[in-house]
Amino acid sequence: MPFPSTAIEPMSFREALGHYASGITVITSHIDGEPIGFTCQSFYSVSMSPPLVSFSVMSSSASYPRIRQAGRFVVNILSGEQVSISNQFARRGTDKWRGVQWQESPLGNPIIAGSLHWLDCEIHAEHTAGDHLIVIGEVKALNLQEAAATQPLLYFKGQYCNIAAHSTV
Repeated sequence: MPFPSTAIEPMSFREALGHYASGITVITSHIDGEPIGFTCQSFYSVSMSPPLVSFSVMSSSASYPRIRQAGRFVVNILSGEQVSISNQFARRGTDKWRGVQWQESPLGNPIIAGSLHWLDCEIHAEHTAGDHLIVIGEVKALNLQEAAATQPLLYFKGQYCNIAAHSTV
């Protein structure tokens, strides 16, 4: 029996997607002497050869046009201790960089202190998808921090959470 063709309510769609746990990143760049960044949970790997990653950003983003102009970005993978960083970079119209320590990546992008890992990328491609842009970056440098006991910052059902226990298969 076929399902009826009905419009998906945006809030129902958002709630359904909230059941998918994801990591939290802050996408950053630097242009005209100014650091730029925003919180992003729509991040994933695309290809091993060449090394490609992707993130999605709202078409109406105030930050992304400047990142596009720079042509490069860092993916800062946040640790479980960086809830305040995630919240700070999720806000619009505020000084997102107030009190944030950072250093320059090999490509000149801001690496946020305390991040679990970072990936330094050049923009490889961009695709329009509904009310978002899908940005693909080619990884040019990366750094795996020596923090074996550090947990990632995760988001599930509209709230931050931690990994309670994990095992390898």
